[in-house]
Amino acid sequence: MREPAFWQPPSTWLSRLLMPLGAIYGEIAGSRMARKGVAVGIPVVCVGNYHVGGAGKTPTTLALVALLRELGETPVVLSRGYGGKLRGPVKVDAIKHAAADVGDEPLMMARQVTVVISHDRVAGAALARSTGASVIVMDDGFQNPAVMKDTSIIVIDGDRGLGNGRVLPAGPLRAPLDLQMARTDALVIVGDGAAAAGVATMLAANSVPVLTARLLPDEASVAALRGLRVLAFAGIGDPGRFFRTLRSAGIDVAIEKAFPDHHAYTSGDIDALAARAQREGLTLVTTEKDLVKLRGMPAATAIVPFAVTLAFEDRAALRAFVTERLNLARAMTFRM
Repeated sequence: MREPAFWQPPSTWLSRLLMPLGAIYGEIAGSRMARKGVAVGIPVVCVGNYHVGGAGKTPTTLALVALLRELGETPVVLSRGYGGKLRGPVKVDAIKHAAADVGDEPLMMARQVTVVISHDRVAGAALARSTGASVIVMDDGFQNPAVMKDTSIIVIDGDRGLGNGRVLPAGPLRAPLDLQMARTDALVIVGDGAAAAGVATMLAANSVPVLTARLLPDEASVAALRGLRVLAFAGIGDPGRFFRTLRSAGIDVAIEKAFPDHHAYTSGDIDALAARAQREGLTLVTTEKDLVKLRGMPAATAIVPFAVTLAFEDRAALRAFVTERLNLARAMTFRM
């Protein structure tokens, strides 16, 4: 879906009109979040958002996976597999599966880490543990109560923030902000923007760690595009952030084409983009997440993937936080 304009400030009459529905949705979501989840026997770290749409959750998940491996852990990512037809539980095979089977984000991550997808989070956690996981990293699912989370890390884009701060459908929030903040163990702000400053201040006042990070372009991706004019396209939660990242890396973006998040590309979509790029002497570039959905399309062979990684300003603080939370989770499990 595309995020409606009225989800961003200033408030509009349509947002105010939908606030009663938002109150009902928020009441249901809040009561659901309060349910006690199932303990799965190993630590569960959830990387989530307060709102719908992109914020940098997948790069954060992969950065956390890398850190956990440094700590001697064997992390396995658990995802619902949004956009895929398989309900699971199933271990994602980066070669055998397609994005239409397991979802674009799980397929992309499966090239770097073991990923399990399952609509039933408890069953998915059991499969993850059976593969040898010492820690489960839950990609999304902060508002889902099925599995007990030992640590919840929330990601907010520093430029976009939380929009108008209202609950669906009046705004982008998945549940009332105060209820979500009460279940937050750490906040990650991606980028240099100040749109998340208010939330960060409130969480920090309650001794919740606030970490800052930024997306860094892959050097090989930048080198492949240096000196070229490009047609950039993306079907992610915030395509604008992708286009800004390209430009900040010195890439000459001549044309931008945004698609809805998790867009299921057709051959017609890609053929049209390729034809326009050829007419105007441009190189096609997209995200790694988008590229995994284009496998098998002849025109996709000319598309350059633009990779990014998430770098934390104070990685030592993140390491200390994660170590402490893992120790606490295992101590609690031992007492049980």
